[in-house]
Amino acid sequence: MTVEVLIRAVNNPTSAQDLVKNVAQLAATKDEQAIPTLVEVLKFNNPGAAVAAVNGLINIGEAVVPYLLENVDGYNYGARAWMLRVFAGIGDPRALDLLIEAANKDFAFSVRRSAAKGLGNIQWQKVPDSEREIQQQKVCDCLFLALEDGEWVVRYGAIAGLEGLACSINDTQKMLIKEKLQVFMNSEPEAGVRARIEKAINTLT
Repeated sequence: MTVEVLIRAVNNPTSAQDLVKNVAQLAATKDEQAIPTLVEVLKFNNPGAAVAAVNGLINIGEAVVPYLLENVDGYNYGARAWMLRVFAGIGDPRALDLLIEAANKDFAFSVRRSAAKGLGNIQWQKVPDSEREIQQQKVCDCLFLALEDGEWVVRYGAIAGLEGLACSINDTQKMLIKEKLQVFMNSEPEAGVRARIEKAINTLT
């Protein structure tokens, strides 16, 4: 089926399950023509369809970012949460400020977790040299704060984010992250989170 036919199918489903199937088929095309329709799906009250749309948008990649930035829905929280997951998956630095705010301030721990983890995926080569170190420090500070989150899944995401960030920064900052994680491990109550810290430390060694 053509992209146009698949878009019509998404816009005219026969059931909730049919919508999920149609969105998955449209997402699989990885066609930029599908971007507006997939973004619109994020506003529907259908988590299965939203997950398929998120995956499709992430697979399309950076072409999604300008449209998504223009259509971030400040009134539909559910749609905004799904959009943040897309930004986290793509790692485009144009969404950096949105991800930083979400990682520390969003009321949904699942959004904080995905934003924190996504901050480890930022494509730093797209940030001008003159700005890169400042922006990386902002991300580092954000993730250090996320390590203090009351929800263990957010702390887990922050560790993954710090591990990813450390692969893109200078040795001095990398050592700072490693030392912070070593100190943090001594006070972390969750065994799963401690194991994730140990993995990150080993990666940074």
